Amino acid sequence: MTELFAPEAIAALFQVVMIDLTLAGDNAIVVGMAAAGLPEQQRTRAILFGMAGATALLVMFAGITTQLLKLVGLLFAGGVLLLWVCWKMWRELRATANREEEEAVEALTGLDINADGTVTGYAPRKTLAQAAGQIIIADLSMSLDNVLAVAGAAREHPVVLVFGLSLSIFLMGVAARFIASLLHKYRWIAYLGLGVILYVALGMVFRGAHELTPIVNALAGLS
Repeated sequence: MTELFAPEAIAALFQVVMIDLTLAGDNAIVVGMAAAGLPEQQRTRAILFGMAGATALLVMFAGITTQLLKLVGLLFAGGVLLLWVCWKMWRELRATANREEEEAVEALTGLDINADGTVTGYAPRKTLAQAAGQIIIADLSMSLDNVLAVAGAAREHPVVLVFGLSLSIFLMGVAARFIASLLHKYRWIAYLGLGVILYVALGMVFRGAHELTPIVNALAGLS
C-alpha cells in the first residue's frame, strides 16, 4: 500500500480517474444516442441493457487486456488504437453540444435539456433490436478503449490498476448517467480527460516502440 503514496503512483491515479470519468461519460452518451429514438419504456430498458453490457465487458476485457499488453508489440498497437480514440473524441468535442448529444443526455436523464418541450423529440425512431445492435457494438469498442487506457496509465502500479478498473466498472454500472450529464454541462472536464488519454496513448506508443526496437534491429540484421 505504501506505493500508493509515491509521486509516480499519485500521478498514475490522477490519470486513471480522469480517464474513467471521461470514457464512462462518453460511453453513456453513445448508449443514450442509440436509445433516444425508442419509446420511453423501451428506452429505459435499452439504456439499462447498455450499461450492464458495458460493465460485463469491462470485467472481461480487464481480465485479458492487462495480460496481452505484456506481449511485445501489443503495447504499441494499443497506443495507436488510443490515438484513434483521441482523434474521434476531439472531433466530437469540437462539434460542441449538438442536437444528437442533447437527445442522448435527455434519454439518459429523462430531462428536457434543450427546453424544446419534449424529451428526445427529434431523435429518429427505431426498433428495440436496432438500438440493441448499436449499443452492443458501442459497448465492445468503448469498453476495450477504457481498459486499454487504464492499463496503459497504471501499468507499473498494480494497486492503481486494480483501483482504476474497479472504478471503471462502478462508474459504468452506477454513475454513468450523472457523469454524461456533467460532461455535457462542463465541457472542460472532457477536454482535460482527452488530454490525459492522449498523454497515455503517446506513452504507450513510445514504450511499445522501444520494446520493438531490438526485434526490428534483429530483422534488419538478417536481411
